[in-house]
Amino acid sequence: MTPTTSQQELFRFLEDRFACAQACTECARACALRASLVDPDGTEQQELVRRKGIMCAEVCDATCRVLSEQNHLDEASLRVQLEWCRTVCLESAHVFDAHPGAEESAEACRACAKACTEFIATLV
Repeated sequence: MTPTTSQQELFRFLEDRFACAQACTECARACALRASLVDPDGTEQQELVRRKGIMCAEVCDATCRVLSEQNHLDEASLRVQLEWCRTVCLESAHVFDAHPGAEESAEACRACAKACTEFIATLV
């Protein structure tokens, strides 16, 4: 591997890390907003949407913090965090799909899951 290739890989890694953190932030905002719009005394389905929104926002927020900090997480720990975020985002998108008016939140979840998947690919 040449220094140029190594530098290009580092730039891609940092760009993907930033894109993933940004997607996590956007997803956390959308999910928190969705959770706040749902009537907590509503139906069981509304309660599920509210809980998923809160959980997804918290997981995305935690993932964004991990990606934004210059911590010394090993690759395995980072991969676990990203996999967790991706899974929660996909589950939340599925729940939001069944709830009219939650399309934007579902799309933010899918975009975040995609960003996590793309960033995981740089960790090979």
